[in-house]
Amino acid sequence: MIVSALILVAACGDSEADKKDAKPPVRALKTFVIATQQKEEFRRYPSVLQPSEISTLSFEISGRLEELNLKVGQNVTAGQTLVELDMKSLQLAVDAAQASLDQTQASAENAKATQERLEILLKRGATTQVAVDDARTSARTAAAQADRAGKDLETAKENLTKAKLNAPYDGIINSVSAESFATVAAGATIATMYSPQRFEVSFPVSYDISPRLAVGKKVTIRLADNPAISLQGVVSELGSRADTVSSFPVVVRLVGSHPEIKAGMAVEVSFALPITAGDGYLIPLSALIRDGQIENGSGSNPRTPANVYLFDEGSQTVKRHQVTIGGIRENEIIVVEGLKSGDRVASAGVSFLRDGQEVKLLEAAN
Repeated sequence: MIVSALILVAACGDSEADKKDAKPPVRALKTFVIATQQKEEFRRYPSVLQPSEISTLSFEISGRLEELNLKVGQNVTAGQTLVELDMKSLQLAVDAAQASLDQTQASAENAKATQERLEILLKRGATTQVAVDDARTSARTAAAQADRAGKDLETAKENLTKAKLNAPYDGIINSVSAESFATVAAGATIATMYSPQRFEVSFPVSYDISPRLAVGKKVTIRLADNPAISLQGVVSELGSRADTVSSFPVVVRLVGSHPEIKAGMAVEVSFALPITAGDGYLIPLSALIRDGQIENGSGSNPRTPANVYLFDEGSQTVKRHQVTIGGIRENEIIVVEGLKSGDRVASAGVSFLRDGQEVKLLEAAN
């Protein structure tokens, strides 16, 4: 029994010694090889597709509507009759104006004949100058009334041509404000429409981005529900006054169109901006060591310090290394200081690494 106990004690001693001498397993390391420099960063903003211009449709004259068959979202073509006014009342107005003209013309002819007859009698001494003057005044008044009746007839006939409301261009009905058989006043809104070829989006940008934009700058617009549909646009308006605190409005006009786009669709606007802090290298966001608060840069030249792990080929270890971030591009960050072409940056499992840790290199990503 004594011999057995000594053997067990010796075995335990050997096991504890082996544990102290054993090395921790070498962690496999995935790296990103620094290569091409970047000169631009991309910014993305959500927005909603809106018509560039909405046209209000109304009649120039008052009247009673016929049946109205317009629907929101309906496609219409240029010159298409959308709704008509009751023609009977307008035709009656024409007939009444024609009758008034005939009557006033007859009165004017009689007044003129009376004037001429009295002028002849005046020469013979058979009437007075006062009677002739009155006849001349009556003739002029009757002629003026006939002229006015003629103009009223022209107006009535012109109103008859305004009884149809036609689409001014190819477009889509945006809203309908009237009902069938209602009496409407001149200028009252019947419907609104917009062109499917003219869309725009608007969104706010921060004070440091606003000075870096200019009217005419090209941007890309993608549908949120179908990113495969990509459209080009240009900045058409830039607000010089903030809508809210440090928020400046930007309006982008779409260039061209697509059959699937409609007003109210959610979109994403993206555009490239020069890296104000200088050219840089793209590295994955996962390469950053997140062991504390990252101080943000400010102004139009943001420079943010951060830390990454670099792979040291000589010692087969990772070294903690400080870099300077100058912008973002999609899911990557742009490093403007602290890296050079050929460096290997740890790109995965960064939270499990420590400065000077021995690692085994996996195939690097580019």
